[in-house]
Amino acid sequence: MSRDERAGRAGQPHDYVVVGAGSAGAALAGRLSADPSVSVLLLEAGPRDTKTEIHIPAAFSKLFRSEVDWDYDTEPQEHLGGRRVFWPRGRVLGGCSSVNAMMWVRGFPEDYDAWGEAAGAGWSWAGLLPYFERVERVAPAVVRDNDDATGRDGTVHVDDQRSPSPHTRAYLTAAEQVGLSVVPGNGRDQRGFSRTQVSQHRGSRFSTADAYLKPARKRPNLTVVTDAQATRVVFDGTRAVGVEYARGGVTRVAQARREVVLSGGAVNTPQLLMLSGVGDRAELDGLGIPVVVHSPEVGKNLRDHLMAVLAVEASEGTLFLAEKPRELAAYLARRRGMLTSNVGEAYGFVSTDPSVDLPDVELIFAPVGFIGEGLIAHDGHAITLGAILVQPESTGTISLASADPLDKPLIDPRYLSDPEGKDRAALLAGLGVCEELLVTPALRAVTNGAFVQPAGGEELTRAQRDEVALVDHAHTLYHPVGTARMGSDAGSVVDEKLRVRGVTGLRVADASVMPTIIRGHTNAPAIVIGEKAADLLLGVDAAGHRVASARMGV
Repeated sequence: MSRDERAGRAGQPHDYVVVGAGSAGAALAGRLSADPSVSVLLLEAGPRDTKTEIHIPAAFSKLFRSEVDWDYDTEPQEHLGGRRVFWPRGRVLGGCSSVNAMMWVRGFPEDYDAWGEAAGAGWSWAGLLPYFERVERVAPAVVRDNDDATGRDGTVHVDDQRSPSPHTRAYLTAAEQVGLSVVPGNGRDQRGFSRTQVSQHRGSRFSTADAYLKPARKRPNLTVVTDAQATRVVFDGTRAVGVEYARGGVTRVAQARREVVLSGGAVNTPQLLMLSGVGDRAELDGLGIPVVVHSPEVGKNLRDHLMAVLAVEASEGTLFLAEKPRELAAYLARRRGMLTSNVGEAYGFVSTDPSVDLPDVELIFAPVGFIGEGLIAHDGHAITLGAILVQPESTGTISLASADPLDKPLIDPRYLSDPEGKDRAALLAGLGVCEELLVTPALRAVTNGAFVQPAGGEELTRAQRDEVALVDHAHTLYHPVGTARMGSDAGSVVDEKLRVRGVTGLRVADASVMPTIIRGHTNAPAIVIGEKAADLLLGVDAAGHRVASARMGV
């Protein structure tokens, strides 16, 4: 179908209008459109996923600050030396699943049980496990290179890495040498270290555009319109009846007969809610935006995973050689070699406080010098060890810079701002574990002790080095959540069925609804949220059975 044909169909009323074709939105639209009795319009602000670097795993950081990135920066962070922190977010079919590091890390069941406490048993680990199992298509022991590269019935290929670095093996050995365990990824108890499972197929990225949209592209009841940035939800009183969007310099309105669903993520969803008059009355009044409903928690409760890294010079075998002709030939011919790497090849969960049973820090490993979020090249072999704060006490905000929908919102995660300093202490303790790993026989054998980040770190004490790594270089792990919090309490932005409180015909389905942040990576649960949202709209359970007394859209 041509772009003009898609635009023409977009002008017709649809049962559902979904805003955002990312991890959750693509899953939601794909599942909804599997029912031929409903029509779905999916609006995506960015382009189609044709950019070459999207599909080559090791090239993901080349997508940052490109035309497929929202290219955000935070407000200056007081506890990070006043720095602004770069926040890449996918602006393309597949959203962040098209630009991320493809790490498939579900998280801990206890974290989902906390969701269940906040929003009902359907959001607990037991309630969501069937959705994880439905979503994941785990690779067979032997993968045929001519296997179909599209999703089947809306499943995500979850593979083992094809060509992991020998330095990654050394890192896992180092973990054992300091007394930490090596465990299978995504097991019931993930305390320990694992080789990363990845959302790839035959050595290429496998995004939600691959899993859900490409298999559904010939369905006559699904219309996907790219380069269409939503500017506000259209209300008739307090009922959402459509979405206004800008495309090619022209403003249009997409009409929804049943419901509008926002799947723009933890930044764009609260931004669009506030632009549409759903937010804190005082803030909206100050910008001259007519208030539809006073919902003061919109844009609040922002949590994110902050990461600080140490990088040291290493022996050959790192991804420094990934763009050499030999590796390019291996990738093009057999989808093997360094270019299949997701960069974050291993990770582990540890508790830095012996009195705490569940981990508070994740450690991550990359067989390359990952400097400046991959935007700063290092001319030589290096490895990177990172510490990630997985249960931050600090919370931040997303707010509007103006009433202009094309202005970027203000992002203020307020990293390390918790009054008791627990976040800072935990992250420094995590860096301390990285330091211990670096001096193990396994990693000493592949490194020379010279620090790439912080540069000249070998001349500093451990404490000095870790302080510089944190204050001068810490950055996001790209997991913002919570800005349209889900809950059974009246103060939550959406209820347990993802309906926006105070209005009708409007739901949210993306990482912004997560009541708490998980010990894990947010791509997998965001996809699950999209899947569950589709079932809520269709009135079925995870097995596809009609829910008793359910009716469409309730």
